[in-house]
Formats: sequence, structure tokens, C-alpha cells
Amino acid sequence: MLQVLAGAWALLLGVGLLMVGNGLQGTLLGVRGQIEGFSTLEMSTVMSAYFIGFLGGSRMAPDMIRRVGHVRVFAALASFISAVMILYPMFATPVTWFLGRVIIGFCFSGVYVTAESWLNNAASNENRGKALSLYMIVQMLGIVSAQALLLVGDPAGYETFVIASVLISISFGPILLSISPTPAFETVKPLSLKELMAISPLGCVGMFLLGGVFSAQFGMSAVYGAAAGLTLAQISTFVAAFYVGALILQYPLGWVSDRMDRRALVLIVSGLGGAGALIAMTMGDRFPVLLGTAFLIGGMTNPLYSLLIAYTNDYLEPDDMAAASGGLVFINGLGAIAGPLITGWVMDDAVFGPAGFFMFMAALLFGLVAYGLYRTTQRAPTPVEETSSFAPVYPTASPVAVELAQEYAAEAQLEDEAEATG
Repeated sequence: MLQVLAGAWALLLGVGLLMVGNGLQGTLLGVRGQIEGFSTLEMSTVMSAYFIGFLGGSRMAPDMIRRVGHVRVFAALASFISAVMILYPMFATPVTWFLGRVIIGFCFSGVYVTAESWLNNAASNENRGKALSLYMIVQMLGIVSAQALLLVGDPAGYETFVIASVLISISFGPILLSISPTPAFETVKPLSLKELMAISPLGCVGMFLLGGVFSAQFGMSAVYGAAAGLTLAQISTFVAAFYVGALILQYPLGWVSDRMDRRALVLIVSGLGGAGALIAMTMGDRFPVLLGTAFLIGGMTNPLYSLLIAYTNDYLEPDDMAAASGGLVFINGLGAIAGPLITGWVMDDAVFGPAGFFMFMAALLFGLVAYGLYRTTQRAPTPVEETSSFAPVYPTASPVAVELAQEYAAEAQLEDEAEATG
């Protein structure tokens, strides 16, 4: 791990600062929207816009990199992000924020594709798993740290937006000054959605539903906090609790997933996350309970992303694992776009009010449990000794990181098969 850190510290520092800026702007907009008098439905549209841009960027960024190179793409997109951060408080209307979030989602996706391709190029077969793990840890630490910065300035003013912009501007300094351009960008031809659905129905349905759950957390948790009357400090702590849970529970769940029936673990994890959402829905007026359930929901649902990828890999040949990454990310992205829109509707006072935030997540997670139980009647489980390796990756990552995780899992599986045959 230290060897990986020594060779990629500048990249990881830059990514960490990017994640601080991204995590801060999402929470800050949720709070500022309440101050500006935006309705919950308007804020849900704004938050959904990020995932529209992110999905588009993940598909267009590789072509941009091929045309002008990693360095130019990274510098240009990061500059756009920094500019939009400054413009948010100047043009505080739902329409301008929607457009800004589309731009920021597109740019962050492209920046992640660029950074993760640098990471992939820097990693060797021996340390690829460690590099990926360290990258994911940095991502989560960045989002968690961002919540503390929410308390530095007045969300009704400009200061916090300026801080987010400055962090983004600083982030690409260490990266561009220390990393040389990588070789030509290459991606594998993805499997079609029809092929993926035939190979792993549970993996595809799970990724779609999980997209809705994650986008509700990432985009609407601050909106919920503001609508529920939490203080600024409470909103900051509440949002952070989701990602602290993800950071702490990712690796224990990964260890367990390599030692038991993954489909059963998917059902258990989804059920625990859904139960946490139900508890928060009924007892959310008690802040300690709210924090505990946020920790549980985040700790179950974020690792579920990696778990569903690993489960899908169990039905793929090693050569097809990387090809499946694009389809899985696209399916998750479709769910992520719909997530905030539906959450905003159910959170409207005329429907269920703020409690609809947790009701929506509970419905999706229990829906995944129900579909998983149905799938147990259609296919026998894969024996544990024949399953692929678990590789950590979060929903915040681009298709490049997911592809990197797939490559790592494929290499590990081929190594295991080689050892088994002597």
C-alpha cells in the first residue's frame, strides 16, 4: 500500500480535493435551495441533473481524451467545474442550477475518467487491487471531509461556494505538475444490455434499483435535512454518516462476500438497508437514531454496488468481465437519474413529506429483496469456490474504475484457476 501511495500520491491528493469540492457543492445546494425557497420537487430536478450530466460524460469523455489527450481534458473540465461553483450563488434559480448541475455532472465524470485512466496506467498487475482500494478510500474520505466545511461559511452567502471552487482549482495542480500523459486511451467493447440481462438478471435489476438509492443519498440527503428542520451542523453530520458507514463496512462485507453465497448476501444487505430506512422513517425525529440509520443505510448500500458487480462476474468468463462494466454503469446511471425525481415527489408535503426520503429507499431495497428471492427459484447459487474476487468500487466512480475492478477480478480468477490446475 505504501508503494502505491508513494507512486500516486499527487493523483490521490488531487482526487481527494476534487471529492471534497464535489461533496461540498451537493450538500451546500441542498441547504441553499431551502434558503432560496425552492420546493422539494424543484430541488429534486436540480439534483437529478447531476446524474444526467454524469451519465453523458462517462460515455463522451473517452472520445474527448482520444482527440485532445488526458491533460487538456482534465484541465478544461476542472476549470468548468470551478467556474460553475462560483456562478451558483449569483444565479440562484432552479433553471440555472439545473443547467449548472448538468455541466458539473458531465465535467466530474470526465475528470474521473481521466484520473482513473492515469491510475490504471500507473498500477501493475501486482498492486492493481491495492491502488483501487486506496483510490476508493480517498474518494470516501473526501466526501466525508466536505461535510465539515459546510460549517465554515454562511450557506446564504458566497464564502462556501468560493471554498468549493478554490478546492477544485487547487486539485488539478499536483496532478498536472507531476503526471505525464498516459498512452492512447482504450476501452473494451461493452456487452449489450440484452446480453447482460440474460447473464445476470439480479445484477442488472439490482444495479438499476441501487442507482435510485445512491442518488437519493448523494443528491437529496441535505434536502431532506433542510426540510426536516435539522440545523446546519446536524445536516453536515447526517450526510457524512452515510459515507462513514460506506467507508467502514465496505471491506468487511467484501471479505464476507468471498466466503458465502453472494446472492444470499445481496438479500441480507438489501434487507438490512431497507430496515434501516424504515426505522428512520418512523423514528427520524430522534437525531441519534437518524445518524445510526444513515450509517447503516450507507454502510449497506454503497458496498452493495461492488457486491452486485462481483455477483455478475460469477456468471461471466474472465474475458467478458471488463466488457460488462459499461453496461452495469449505464444501468446504474439510469436509476440514478430517476432517483432524485421520485424522491422529490414523495417528499412533497402533499404526498408523504420529508419521511418520503426514507420511504423511497426502503421501497427500492425491499423491492431488490423480493426480486432476489424470486431469482432463487430460477437458478441455483454459484459454489463459493467458483466465485470471482470482490473488488471495491463505489457508485461515485466512473466506468474506468469499474472496468479496472473487473480487470482485477478477472486476473485474480485466472490466477486461482492456474493454481487449482497446478
